[in-house]
Amino acid sequence: MASILSFIVAFGVCVIAGQILIPLLRRWKAGQSIREDGPTWHMAKQGTPTMGGLMFILAIGAALLAAGWEELQQEVYTHLFVFCFALVFGIIGFVDDMQKLRHHANEGLTAAQKFLLQLAASILFTVLLRNYGYLTPNLYIPFLNIELLGIPWPVYMVFAAFVMVATVNAVNLTDGIDGLATGVTIPVALFYVAIAAWSGRSEITVFSAALTGGLCGFLIYNFHPAKVFMGDTGSLFLGGAVCGLAFALNLPLVIPIIGFVYVAETLSDIIQVVYFKKTGGKRFFRMAPLHHHFEMGGWSETKLFCVFSGVTLLLCALAFLGVMNRYPV
Repeated sequence: MASILSFIVAFGVCVIAGQILIPLLRRWKAGQSIREDGPTWHMAKQGTPTMGGLMFILAIGAALLAAGWEELQQEVYTHLFVFCFALVFGIIGFVDDMQKLRHHANEGLTAAQKFLLQLAASILFTVLLRNYGYLTPNLYIPFLNIELLGIPWPVYMVFAAFVMVATVNAVNLTDGIDGLATGVTIPVALFYVAIAAWSGRSEITVFSAALTGGLCGFLIYNFHPAKVFMGDTGSLFLGGAVCGLAFALNLPLVIPIIGFVYVAETLSDIIQVVYFKKTGGKRFFRMAPLHHHFEMGGWSETKLFCVFSGVTLLLCALAFLGVMNRYPV
């Protein structure tokens, strides 16, 4: 099966790429700068190679070349659009990472620059999917098996842009400890493999399998204690892939379910900032985002990885049950 080949190629290429890229990143002194306002013990991670997301981006591209030709010959381009969409976000992240390395700081592009670039990419992707007939202005509601039909395109475009930009940044925020964004996104990718296979979308199955394989290969190097970080290069690419697949399947409302951890991380950060300003300096959480709150409470990075990934796996299984009725066998 093409999806199995896609997984194997992505996994293998990512593992091999790690053997080559990590020493190169060390040689180039492409080390992560650690926030001084984060947990003090994270300072030991200072200098760990970053931009490791290049490993699984390369691996996914190789897998699509190896296993995605049949769909391209049939003039089905959805998987290619999703990859290019995620790649644009990965390029934004790469530029951001390079800025950080150049200035030896944890700040790269400004928030406004990133927002405008992400917004432009989101609008372009939505227009492409619409023009090629892969996207309809309908919203399927999981579990209720109800579809809201005929939403005006301008309204849908605003909704899509908001969801895409929010999802990308939520995934980025989740990438705060060893292996967390990787471990949480693997079950999400498996969900897309399952629902794409169930609905007969072979091109989405191939891409999702490649995403799963690439992340499994990357986890070998990214699990605690991490030998490499994905950087914004990787986390923004993952965010683009997660929301791109949802829209390619016309299932954007499934994101809050399968991406519950992403949402919780983002909400915790928003709550912390608002509460801090409203109370004159008091904190709602020990530290934000949420993984740091538990970390400050004594949870190890391994425990956080297992719990957050496990919760995501359960919710992805639940989400599959919530949307499978859309595709009666």
